[in-house]
Amino acid sequence: MSEIVNEAWRKYRIQLQSYPLRTKAITAGVLIGVSDGIAQKISGVKKLQLRRLFLMMLYGFAYSGPFGHFLHKLMDVIFKGKKDNRTVATKVLLEQLTSSPWNNLFFMLYYGLVVEGRPWSLVRKKVRKDYPSVQLTAWKFWPIVGWVNYQYMPMQFRVLFHSFVASCWAIFLNLKARSVVIKQA
Repeated sequence: MSEIVNEAWRKYRIQLQSYPLRTKAITAGVLIGVSDGIAQKISGVKKLQLRRLFLMMLYGFAYSGPFGHFLHKLMDVIFKGKKDNRTVATKVLLEQLTSSPWNNLFFMLYYGLVVEGRPWSLVRKKVRKDYPSVQLTAWKFWPIVGWVNYQYMPMQFRVLFHSFVASCWAIFLNLKARSVVIKQA
């Protein structure tokens, strides 16, 4: 079994080296798909909602994977690859004050408008109600993840690490953003 895992990991690293953006986009899509399947089951959905699952995977593939790829490249350019404590703290602070609020807002909007198909007025109301608590929770959780990511993860694995943790975070966001649990689906 470990030979299979080792071979899969080796092939994944080759893809990551040869096609970094594509590999990170696919990885983010798959991980958010898995997290959405888990979130659906936790929320009591009896039959997996494939449309929702596909739209969540699309979000990971088209947005979160590429966003993470370019964010980490930009951070490395801005901070010239430094990993001292002061630089890592500055990266984490910058990420938490810029991309964190944007990503949480964008996710809630995408989920309400695209995944649930709700009208703008309802989505806006839901975001106004829930966004502050989502963002405050994010600020309690993501700085630790950011610190580990910037301090210990090699550049090529940062999006993978972030996507893995984000898949867990997405379960929280899915459950928080979900307006109505559709038990019959």
